[in-house]
Amino acid sequence: MKIKIDFNLLSLNINHFLKRCGYTRKRQRTGKMSYIRTLRNSDYPRFHIYIDENGLNLHLDQKSPSYSGYKAHSASYSGGLVEKEANRIKDNLITYKK
Repeated sequence: MKIKIDFNLLSLNINHFLKRCGYTRKRQRTGKMSYIRTLRNSDYPRFHIYIDENGLNLHLDQKSPSYSGYKAHSASYSGGLVEKEANRIKDNLITYKK
């Protein structure tokens, strides 16, 4: 799910904003940064965010990749939990606007 953000309107940089939303930075194998927020005291399921020039790309990783050497995993890009999390992030955007 895409969450459109004008980064110039945030009073915090995006790293601090996502940290305040409960996310932790995670370096990908490609070297790109992403952010995760687990739902339990385990690695999965977890919300996963990538940043692009237009905002955030949010999805829910349901489980880890099934086969070693493969990056594919079970993820949800829409649905109730993803929409609820997107709304929670949008509510925080209001709090941290300049």
